[in-house]
Amino acid sequence: MTVYGVHAGLQKIPMDELRAFWRRVEDMGFGWISVWDHFYAADMTGDAECLEAVATHAALALDTTKVRCGSLVYSVGYRHPAVLAKAITTIDHLSGGRVDVGIGAGWSQLEYDAYGIEFPSVKVRMDQLEEGIQVLRGLLHQETTTFDGTYFQLRDARNEPRPVQAKIPIWVGGGGEQRTLKIAARYADAWNVPFISPDEFARKRDVLHRHCETVGRDPAEIRCAINVGLSWSDDDLEVQFGRMKDYVLPGVLRGTEQEIVDMVGRYVDAGADQVNIATRAPFDADALERLAMALGIG
Repeated sequence: MTVYGVHAGLQKIPMDELRAFWRRVEDMGFGWISVWDHFYAADMTGDAECLEAVATHAALALDTTKVRCGSLVYSVGYRHPAVLAKAITTIDHLSGGRVDVGIGAGWSQLEYDAYGIEFPSVKVRMDQLEEGIQVLRGLLHQETTTFDGTYFQLRDARNEPRPVQAKIPIWVGGGGEQRTLKIAARYADAWNVPFISPDEFARKRDVLHRHCETVGRDPAEIRCAINVGLSWSDDDLEVQFGRMKDYVLPGVLRGTEQEIVDMVGRYVDAGADQVNIATRAPFDADALERLAMALGIG
């Protein structure tokens, strides 16, 4: 069964408005809401108005009662993964066992530089991701964890109290075919990629499955999700994404209700277990409700 979610950006919005938006999305019948992890607005303009992810993730857990509370995705360069595991465990308790956690290599050098966080080469960031997800898996899924990596080391580390869930789902975000998808194949419970066409999604999913074969993993164990934009008009696209509109365009639902429903169907046919509407302030809840009704959500 396909899950429909909303990935709600944390930029340029007061917390009370964001919280009200979450509650309305849950009332519409969506099954997932997620946060992102940025210190600056994710539009490369240098605008610094953006809420912090871990604290907002906790608020999401407390403000909802039914949806899965996800993160797409935490940057491995911003927090030690053991500290992140502890925070996510706490959020799992706050949510009553509804939390998911996503992790990625990070990409916005603008905010790394602004906050004085080292922004190493792609290879190093991917190496950090591969180590970091193993640390997360150990602390979230096992009673004790010992890990000897280049960037992270743990010694009989315990994470107590244990999460409410026996295994908090761990997501990898990104579409890199040589490293990201291979890391997802080996260690992730779910994989997410944003703003690509149904055909490209199908192709990358096939790459993921080939990596699964290489590492001896059943591809059915990995949930696959796409983040897409929603635009009932060209003006919607400009308001939502500004200077990034050309980048996101291949993965934006556009047109009539039937055309949008058909495009969602193409993603599902391409292997998407989950379709998330990626949106950012000013939020248009009415547009989401129109989509929910067209898809028969709820």
